[in-house]
This record gives sequence, C-alpha cells and structure tokens, in this order.
Amino acid sequence: MTFILIMGVMIVLMYFTTIRPQKKKQKEEQQMRDNLQVGDEITTIGGIVGRVVTVKDDSLIIETGADRNKMKIMRWAISQNNTANEKLEAERKAAKEAAEAEKQKKMEEAAENSKAKRKKSKKKDDTFDA
Repeated sequence: MTFILIMGVMIVLMYFTTIRPQKKKQKEEQQMRDNLQVGDEITTIGGIVGRVVTVKDDSLIIETGADRNKMKIMRWAISQNNTANEKLEAERKAAKEAAEAEKQKKMEEAAENSKAKRKKSKKKDDTFDA
C-alpha cells in the first residue's frame, strides 16, 4: 500500500516538475508562431535570420541577407520572433526608467520636506532662546 502511495506521489511530482512546464513552454512558442506578422524579424531553429514577407497557414516566406534572398520555411522551424523580443525589451527599459524617475522625484520631495522641517525647527529654537 505504501509503495503505491509513494509511486503516486512520484508521478505527480514528475508531472509538476517536468511535463507541465514543458507544455507551458510549447504553448507559448505556438502562440508566438501564430502571432507572426509581415515585417517581423525572426530566427529559425537553424540560425537563419530574416524578415517575414508572406504569411500562410503552415509556412511563411522570409527575406534574408543584403541581396534579399527569399526562403520558404515551415512555422514549426521558427525559434524566436526578434521583433517581439525587441519590443518587450523596450517596454521593460521604459518601465525601469519610469520607476527610477519616480524614485528620484520622491527623493527630491523628501529632501525638500526635510529642509522645510529643519527651517521650522530652527525658527522654534530661535523663539525659545529669546
């Protein structure tokens, strides 16, 4: 009985540590492939970099190189969408800069408040001395 219970726990553990993350990754890759548009820059699993010219159901045509050679590739051969990655990096950078600007603004406000408090306390000290 305990052996069956241990085996059941091991199967569940294997599912959550290996199978589920792999399926999630495959789902994200498929979504990336389905969302390709004309003009996106992609990289294939073979390392070929090109710009999408035509999108079809199960394949697409890309332009590569300076002389704009055209190649037909299958959707499953796409490794990553470089255009989407660049947009994501730009969004992250903008969010980081906005957070830093907000932090700087709060620090300046805190510095102004502390100066005002020091002036008030100095005036109170002067009135007590007189």
